[in-house]
Amino acid sequence: MKTNAVRLLEDQKIRFELREYEVDAADLSAETVARKIGLPAAQVFKTLVVKGDRNGVCLALVPANAELDLKALARISGDRKVELAPLNQVQSLTGYIRGGVTAIGAKKNYPVYLDNSALNFDVISVSAGVRGTQISLTPSDYARVTNAKTGHIARVL
Repeated sequence: MKTNAVRLLEDQKIRFELREYEVDAADLSAETVARKIGLPAAQVFKTLVVKGDRNGVCLALVPANAELDLKALARISGDRKVELAPLNQVQSLTGYIRGGVTAIGAKKNYPVYLDNSALNFDVISVSAGVRGTQISLTPSDYARVTNAKTGHIARVL
């Protein structure tokens, strides 16, 4: 499948692998995606849309088995307070539907924050921009292509 993310990675000659899985609209959790593509939940990163009180919208990536630490993200992003964007705003803000949000090749160039646990892996998996397809690539390539800043922003569940 040729998504904007795939095209961008190909244009920049970044090595990646696509992993497809069957979508269950009743269970779009990142932990389920991890199980379906055969990776540990800590290696599959969900992209969350967040709004800050000073700097506006940003994207935060945390492992499938973790939740976003809002206070930690606020510190790193320079906001006093951040909150998850309401689900009914995700598509209008990003152009993507829940379960398919990605920062790679996104229509808008929002700041991206990647939990530093990603650096523990040779490869991480993120959405390819559609439900049912994940991109696996190195954390350093991900950070480079999205201009992501890394920091401790996840709290393991």
